[in-house]
Amino acid sequence: MAVQTERTMTVAEYLEWEERQEIRHEFIDGEIIEMSGGSGKHSKIAMNIALALGSLVNLLNFVFHSSNMRIRIREHRYVYPDLCIVGHDEIYEDESELTLLNPVFVVEVTSSSSAMRDRVDKLGYYGEVPSIKGYLIVDQDRPRADLYTRSQEGWHLQIFNNAEAVIPLPMLDCELSLAQVYRGIEIAEA
Repeated sequence: MAVQTERTMTVAEYLEWEERQEIRHEFIDGEIIEMSGGSGKHSKIAMNIALALGSLVNLLNFVFHSSNMRIRIREHRYVYPDLCIVGHDEIYEDESELTLLNPVFVVEVTSSSSAMRDRVDKLGYYGEVPSIKGYLIVDQDRPRADLYTRSQEGWHLQIFNNAEAVIPLPMLDCELSLAQVYRGIEIAEA
């Protein structure tokens, strides 16, 4: 979830200021976007995905990062996905290791307040990062996951919206079932 604020900064000012903040803020072309806390469902879904993928992927090949890891889209754009996965060849912006440059897979769990930003703005942002091979958008209020995978022609979209659906994740060499994503969570059927 994000709340737009009016404050503008340079990249250097943002990076220095962000280190002192108690809550996270995304930075898009000089604008600061406060990241509000997620709901219980949001948190559970993100954790379900991390736990399921953690048991499915070869952890010798991949490293998982929580929503505290910032990703640099380009010089004037920094975001915090709900989950990102990178190969063991992690590349950071600098020695502080606060900003990742080369994630392979990113996940956003949407809410009513973040759905448009996750589905439109962040789709465009993540498309700017050549290392990202997959972007999974999961709805917290209904059983639905949209998987964007990168091809030479651009993003390819697959929509999964029933409990039996299995999401192929070739960039991670595994599959994720929608049942795993929503394990222990009551949601309305689509």
